[in-house]
Amino acid sequence: MRLLELLNSVNRTLPLTGMPVKDAELTGLVYDSRADMGAKDMFVCLRGARADGHDFARSAYDRGVRMFAAEAELGLPEDASVVLCGSTRKFLALASAALFGFPAERMKVIGITGTKGKTSTSFLLKSILESAGIRCGVIGSTGVYYGDVFRETVNTTPESYLLHRTFREMADAGCGAVVMEAASQGFKMDRTYGIRFDAGVFTNLSPDHIGEGEHASFEEYLNCKRMLFDQSEIVYVNADDEHFGAIVEGKSNWKPYGLKNDCHVRAEDPEFRMDGHRLATSFTCVIGGRRFRADLGVPGYFSLYNACAAAAVADGMGIGDEAIREGLKHCSVRGRMESIPSGKPYTVLIDAAHEEFSSRALLKTVRLYSPKRIIALFGCGGNRSRLRRPGMGRAVGENADYAIVTADNSRMEKVEDIIADILTGLEPTGCPYEIEPDRKTAIEKALAMAQPGDAVLLMGKGHENYVDCGGKKTFFSEKQIVLDYWEREARR
Repeated sequence: MRLLELLNSVNRTLPLTGMPVKDAELTGLVYDSRADMGAKDMFVCLRGARADGHDFARSAYDRGVRMFAAEAELGLPEDASVVLCGSTRKFLALASAALFGFPAERMKVIGITGTKGKTSTSFLLKSILESAGIRCGVIGSTGVYYGDVFRETVNTTPESYLLHRTFREMADAGCGAVVMEAASQGFKMDRTYGIRFDAGVFTNLSPDHIGEGEHASFEEYLNCKRMLFDQSEIVYVNADDEHFGAIVEGKSNWKPYGLKNDCHVRAEDPEFRMDGHRLATSFTCVIGGRRFRADLGVPGYFSLYNACAAAAVADGMGIGDEAIREGLKHCSVRGRMESIPSGKPYTVLIDAAHEEFSSRALLKTVRLYSPKRIIALFGCGGNRSRLRRPGMGRAVGENADYAIVTADNSRMEKVEDIIADILTGLEPTGCPYEIEPDRKTAIEKALAMAQPGDAVLLMGKGHENYVDCGGKKTFFSEKQIVLDYWEREARR
């Protein structure tokens, strides 16, 4: 692509100054000073929490780069073309869309925000769309998925350059739709800037991601998520959420879903039952005046809300009831109430619940299925807010029958210090517990004590296949640990 062509495209939305007289061939946008770069790249100076890209402009120049986007003068030699703008993050988003040929315009794009439920709702909608014959990609916290392609993501909502590159890959692969998790940080850091969502979903809201390096307050957190309304044709909102009024205040482009009678899309008469190792869920799906009974491949009470959200979007896209029913039935989500198949008379679930709100919801949901006991294995992450730890301990203690406290990505903290924080919330509940810092051993202990009718919950890691300890990530698969244990047990 030619430099001036790209800049003219950006300039229509974001005013630019210092437009170069000399044109040049441009093949890439670089925003990480550690990346490979050269004469056909433009270096975009992003300001971050820990580093400022403007400080690395000279290094990029010395490596052959002559095209720059910045928010302030860089003091580079005269042969450098420096374009100035009010926000290089917005510049990167608009320039990336142009560089990759505006691929989002070739697909239906659905953005999903909220504190919890984004991933499950994404995959429920993907399953419905594919049941209707629409090839669909997903971008979110568990990775990028389309066709047979899977790759992990660093951020729930990737940086805008990676986002538009992924859109281009999906469009070229024949995807007619893409469902993406639109995280609050994604809005705050302008990663989604310039994207027009054909539909949005706001799943729920609770205090999370508030603290150093994240959001300064709950109000900021809410306002970042509310940016979804400004970028969407229509937003489907959970009308049962306690913050519903604050979410939709001053907005008009929304429709409600939930379990209330006044919602256009709602779930009625849910049934929760244990079916061998599986937690089976069914409900009556109501869409306007239409009603049909649906089985839900993703178990749990909160999954009813996620199913309603997915059904609402699908209905808005003109997708029929049979495709919605089939999509809901055959969906599964890795690491979200994921049941490990077995011939065992007890249930083992892997879930990403890692703080009080999600842990309490998970445990109460499992209780709906009337297990004989809930054995909850959990820990808390290191170098994250210590306030989460007592709350998670309290949630487990108040809702489980037995707890095993262990490690969960301790990072640079001591596991015993994290566990001590957890116990301040767990011990007052009176729930029996034991401490086993080694997570693999803890999992095996939980399996060894499981009896017929029990539910064993492995909480916190969800889809992750690693442990992060002492600044080093090593392979760790909870599912494989469970399967290996059962295989050894069968050989005895």
